[in-house]
Amino acid sequence: MKAYNVVRFRVKAGQDAKFIDMHKNFPREPGMEDVALIKTGERSYCLIGKWSNFEAIAAARPNMIRILDGFRDLLEDLGGGLGVTDPVSGPVVAEI
Repeated sequence: MKAYNVVRFRVKAGQDAKFIDMHKNFPREPGMEDVALIKTGERSYCLIGKWSNFEAIAAARPNMIRILDGFRDLLEDLGGGLGVTDPVSGPVVAEI
């Protein structure tokens, strides 16, 4: 069953271009079918990944954390105890 992950970020002032450039060569993980970085507001972004199944997301998490560690210093804390990311993921329950 297909699955998606979504990660919300807020970039520090003046770091948008560097943040976007770092995502242009986002490495593909096994099971990752598609990935997009979208701008959702002023200095706000979401990364959306489409995966072959939820198990592929779970298996890729350690490497995705290593990738995040490479640009963590470009991000602002989102507040509310979230830290610098707000990740969610899960299997598709309906395709519309």
